[in-house]
Formats: sequence, structure tokens, C-alpha cells
Amino acid sequence: MAKPNPTDRKYTKEHEWALDQGNNVVVMGITDHAQELLTDIVYVELPKVGKMVRHMESVAVVE
Repeated sequence: MAKPNPTDRKYTKEHEWALDQGNNVVVMGITDHAQELLTDIVYVELPKVGKMVRHMESVAVVE
């Protein structure tokens, strides 16, 4: 049985999450379900620290 997702963050339909840390800092990740579907992660491209993004703008690549 899958464990429930933490309730302290916002989730997308694509199994990504965002956790507001305050002071314009947001921590982002993917759910356990997404991690299971991806299996092996071979490449991650992250934005530069401090990059400002807009709603629904892509900010990282995970393969």
C-alpha cells in the first residue's frame, strides 16, 4: 500500500510538488509514484540558483 503524500506542500497532476519555504524560496520535487515510474534517473538539469520563474514555466529536466 502506498504511503500518503505529505500535506504541507502543493501537488501537480504530473506528480510534482512544491513546498513554500518563505522569502521567495520554494523547494520542488517529485512524488514517490513518479520516482517509481522513472526507475533510473540518468540526467538532471537544474536552473541557476536564484532564477525567478513564472507559473507553469519549466524549471528543470529529469530523465
